[in-house]
Amino acid sequence: MARIPILDRADMNAEQVRVYDAAKEAKAPLGGPYYAYIQLPKLFEAAQKLRGSLSSGPLSAREQQIVNLVVARHWNARYPWYAQVRNALAMGFAQVVIDAINARQDPNLSDAREKTCFAVARELVAKWGLSEQTYTAAEKTLGLEHLVALVATTGSFSMTCMTANTFGIDPPAGHPTPLA
Repeated sequence: MARIPILDRADMNAEQVRVYDAAKEAKAPLGGPYYAYIQLPKLFEAAQKLRGSLSSGPLSAREQQIVNLVVARHWNARYPWYAQVRNALAMGFAQVVIDAINARQDPNLSDAREKTCFAVARELVAKWGLSEQTYTAAEKTLGLEHLVALVATTGSFSMTCMTANTFGIDPPAGHPTPLA
């Protein structure tokens, strides 16, 4: 159960309505941690811009999805895990890949870039940084620009997960969250 009030548009102040309407018009996310972010309209707006910037950045949608699954699982974040599993399945990820990440195991990805995204995200959340070996391999595989995007995506989605956990943002009723 959410620890914060889930605001209806009718209960929002003028600034909240402005950023909410802009996000809705852009078909950007409005639920999950955004229920908390709307309390600070500038944060809501900044989070939307960061999400948009990263999602249109150099990482592919599949690479971003792998990062989001790793991060949601690391934080045991029920709403983000629910949303990212749904997204991964819609993108055509095999259930075995999702199950491996859920079990905190290597999903045995065949694509070198996807494998690198998995390894980097997992090491970042587990060890708060990258070893020299992981950094060097990631920069060689991805290039510096893509590595920066990967680190930023990991950090940004960590904020999403911490927000959902802290404020009790859970998946919709009737949608169990199969965290191992």
